[in-house]
Amino acid sequence: MSTSTTAERYAVIGFPVSHSFSPFIHGLFAKQTEQNILYTRIEAAPEDFERQVGAFFQTGGKGLNVTVPHKQVAAFVARYRTPRAEIAGAVNTLIAQTDGVHGDNTDGAGLVTDLTRNLGFDLANTRILVLGAGGAARGVLGPLLAAAPEYLEVANRNQSRATELANEFGMLGNIRACGFDNISEDHFDLILNATSASLQDQVPPVPHKSIGPTTLCYDMAYGKGDTAFTRWAKAIGAGRAECGWGMLVEQAAESFYLWRGVRPDTKPVLEAVREQKRSSM
Repeated sequence: MSTSTTAERYAVIGFPVSHSFSPFIHGLFAKQTEQNILYTRIEAAPEDFERQVGAFFQTGGKGLNVTVPHKQVAAFVARYRTPRAEIAGAVNTLIAQTDGVHGDNTDGAGLVTDLTRNLGFDLANTRILVLGAGGAARGVLGPLLAAAPEYLEVANRNQSRATELANEFGMLGNIRACGFDNISEDHFDLILNATSASLQDQVPPVPHKSIGPTTLCYDMAYGKGDTAFTRWAKAIGAGRAECGWGMLVEQAAESFYLWRGVRPDTKPVLEAVREQKRSSM
């Protein structure tokens, strides 16, 4: 147990943030690893984000998880950024250090860990399709390319945004860009939905030929049950369809390690999150 008698403060900051599972997840991490922390939610509208972050750290806060819509702004708030945060152009973890607030991005690491360890998917030499070219895609492209796929294709409604990402990340691996209307491959090994379509119960216009019986379809969004994307993928014969609960837990574990220097066991926490999700349906 931490020797301090006063719990050190952490929080998730976003807008909205009332639905966040982060307090539940980090509470389980803290209990498991015997860390004395207090973890809360902070609702901050975009115009109030920097003030709220400053107030949190000035009053002794130790670390923040940053969620939508603040991740790119958080990169500017951080005095120092890790290389993976620089590559992503976004920060989801803020850490109080003696020389100021440091920023990191654990989203990509969380996704790759969920894919490879929890789902047993080997990313090497695979064909990957990433749907969307916004902040969610930006945060995971670096770690995905570092896993040495055969190639990665970014598809977006506005192809020019996909092209910008492909140009920006081109030095890291074989990456291509296209619009939704000219996705190239007959089928992919992994299709990653990094759009917000599932939040509106919609599915990006992916051609059926992109999905085969061995394709893993992964939605970075998550809900109480299947998302629109995972329902659609199962209906047209994808080998597997998963939503982002595992990524949520794994990126949180990486943040917890950065804050506390202890790496929690994510398996029982992911099981607890899924049970909590089932009980609320």
